[in-house]
Amino acid sequence: MKTTSSETESGTGAGYNFRVPLAEYVRLQALPVDKLGHQPRLYELTRLIGRGLSYDDDVVYAAAWLHDLGVFIGHRPEDPGELSRWDNVSYAMKQAPAVLLQFGFPASKVVDVVEAIRTHQPHLHPETVEGTILRDADILEQLGSIGILRVAAKIGRDTRYPTFTDAATTLRKSLAELPGKLHLDAAKTMAKPKIALLEAFLQELDKEAHGALC
Repeated sequence: MKTTSSETESGTGAGYNFRVPLAEYVRLQALPVDKLGHQPRLYELTRLIGRGLSYDDDVVYAAAWLHDLGVFIGHRPEDPGELSRWDNVSYAMKQAPAVLLQFGFPASKVVDVVEAIRTHQPHLHPETVEGTILRDADILEQLGSIGILRVAAKIGRDTRYPTFTDAATTLRKSLAELPGKLHLDAAKTMAKPKIALLEAFLQELDKEAHGALC
């Protein structure tokens, strides 16, 4: 059964009772702690993007909270070599069914959650409306002030961002490539101020760096 975000929020959605324990589980797993904010923010974005659409909000909620399970310390490899080859999406897809069933998630919907997780990255093409909503929301999280903070927080602790220059390169790539990958009109509208902010930030960064960002 398709449910809207408003129906499920009020408690009438089929899988409503699984939400609190699932969110608490992810809160306990989310290390480092700054990884946690992404999940509730992402879900709120999906509600805004999905307004007026017919989709299963239980599926979107579960996928939003579990899609990054494989990036948490304790779930991902500690060895740098293994980490560089780590497929965190496949890990989340494998772990999600058992986690969901543990908290009373409807068994008939598990496959839809796994599918939404599978296609949440920008370079992929979701085949379900739930996957499309999740993917567009995840793209929005990589733009604007939140996108800047998420990258900046990783400088010096993530092998992808040893320097400010590496972080700025990622932000420039996001600005150049991600807006064109959005599918839904609502997401495109929401992206406009985020794009403008990110563009202004990078322009000011170039001025202030004086060619010596590091």
